Amino acid sequence: MSAFNQKFIKLPEVINTVGKSRSSIYMAIQKGEFPAPIRIGMRAVAWTSESIAQWQESCVNASKLT
Repeated sequence: MSAFNQKFIKLPEVINTVGKSRSSIYMAIQKGEFPAPIRIGMRAVAWTSESIAQWQESCVNASKLT
């Protein structure tokens, strides 16, 4: 998917989509276990829909290994 066709997802939607709390998301980002947001404004960050989908896919694949 082209980077220009992706949807930006703000934190409330990310929380709803992945089922993690805000603090869990930011802790996982610090550990390199969750995609970092990108800056979309002076005081705004968001995730791309593709980065979240890739993270979800990696979770599914990891669960198949155990």
